[in-house]
Amino acid sequence: MTDPILSIRNLSIDYVGPKTDFHAVKNVSFDIGRGEFFGLAGESGCGKSTIAFAISRLHRPPAIIRTGSQILLDGRDVLALDEAALRDLRWREVAMVFQSAMNSLNPVLTIERQFHDVLKTHTGMGRAAARVRAAELLKLVDIPADRLSAYPHQLSGGMRQRVVIAICLALNPKLLIMDEPTTALDVVVQREILERIHKLRQELGFSVLFITHDLALMVQV
Repeated sequence: MTDPILSIRNLSIDYVGPKTDFHAVKNVSFDIGRGEFFGLAGESGCGKSTIAFAISRLHRPPAIIRTGSQILLDGRDVLALDEAALRDLRWREVAMVFQSAMNSLNPVLTIERQFHDVLKTHTGMGRAAARVRAAELLKLVDIPADRLSAYPHQLSGGMRQRVVIAICLALNPKLLIMDEPTTALDVVVQREILERIHKLRQELGFSVLFITHDLALMVQV
């Protein structure tokens, strides 16, 4: 593939223990093209989420990336970036949608405040401008702007996950990593989430790494 947005070569990740190491990921290589929807499927515990965290360098000890591994995001060597560069990479270049929306959203903050925190931290945007931007992003996922004043527990599971997707798109990332994003949602809501992601990908041009243990769901994707 020429000029992929993400290129992974010989990625090996171990969980280091006091007596022995667990080889979670061994010599994994793949490319994701620009605007591509790429599925990564496998049984629980096979290392899928470990790969997702490594792409953004969000892995923590005892997980270590072994020498010889390579992760290139839009041509940048992710494994060579310092902390300042990584902060710039996250959200702006790559964003992650995690399995449980309730774990991604702060239960004591309104949806508006959560948009504002992301936009202020990464762009310095003021509250009024952030509210306008948040309303635009919610519109992308078919949520009315009046829900900005709601708290996460006041939204349905599917709506919470769509809010998380909207927040992840706030800084126009080139790659959206979705780690089991439809788990615990019913079949109808799963389909709605997938259809929405495909539509947004076509409209905005970002790439998707979609991770799941559900092979039947991957066939639908």
